[in-house]
Amino acid sequence: MQGEVSLRFIQSLEYLKSTKKIPSIRQFSITIGIHPQCISDVVRGKREVNCDILSKTIKHFNVNPIFLYTGKGSVLLNNNSEHVSADPILTIVTDEKGEEKIIHVPVAAQAGYSNNIHNAIFIQDLPTFSLPDSRYNAGTHRCFDIAGDSMEPTVYSGDKVVCSFIEPDNWFNGIRANYVYVIISREGVVIKRVINNLKSNGTLSLISDNNFYAPYEIELKDIVEVWQVSVKISPFMPSPGHIRNGLHNEVDLLKTTITDQSEMIKSLNSTVEKLLKINRTSTVR
Repeated sequence: MQGEVSLRFIQSLEYLKSTKKIPSIRQFSITIGIHPQCISDVVRGKREVNCDILSKTIKHFNVNPIFLYTGKGSVLLNNNSEHVSADPILTIVTDEKGEEKIIHVPVAAQAGYSNNIHNAIFIQDLPTFSLPDSRYNAGTHRCFDIAGDSMEPTVYSGDKVVCSFIEPDNWFNGIRANYVYVIISREGVVIKRVINNLKSNGTLSLISDNNFYAPYEIELKDIVEVWQVSVKISPFMPSPGHIRNGLHNEVDLLKTTITDQSEMIKSLNSTVEKLLKINRTSTVR
């Protein structure tokens, strides 16, 4: 029995044929550079469609990748693009001047956040604030508390991160490799470094900066929101002594090592000179 992605791929081929965008499966195969027998085997249920075929189908025929991987949206991307879901638009909070405020999601609220992102009462009850930087005058921004050590040393438990909202339309091209994002899924809220595999296999690879935690993948259908981290707010202000200890101790250690090696070289030279002197004395006799 074929998987759901293969079945939706076949459905996409039928749609392309019915709308006369392709005259035949053979011509489709030639256009995307795949052997016709390979496509024929997929259509007949003899094999599963692979990522290479899907990627080339999306590229050459503007097939909606969200439809292929999740079954949501139309078969083809239109000029307005396709959203991952038909959920209500993002809930925001504004001040008396109509300017959008940054909503703060503390740790206590994160457990229920993914299930209440479209609940206006839940969102409006969260704390809000503004920042003076002009970058926050455009777009939608949200602040999340950090709990746990999975992203140390980039961020620590107790830090806050201010993030910019990534529209679902931009997930495929707008999520940049090795940048840090807050990912809202059906399971909850996580902050991770991300590798974008949405075009190739419909997943995001989530990587912790703390090597103790293993990377893992999340499927497109399980992603609710994506926020790109732009600013870290930390309650920990290092003192001048701590700053020096963080960098200058390494320099001090290097100086000590060089000094020790110099003393060892001097000692070695002295020993060599003594041996040469003894050797000369023995030769004279």
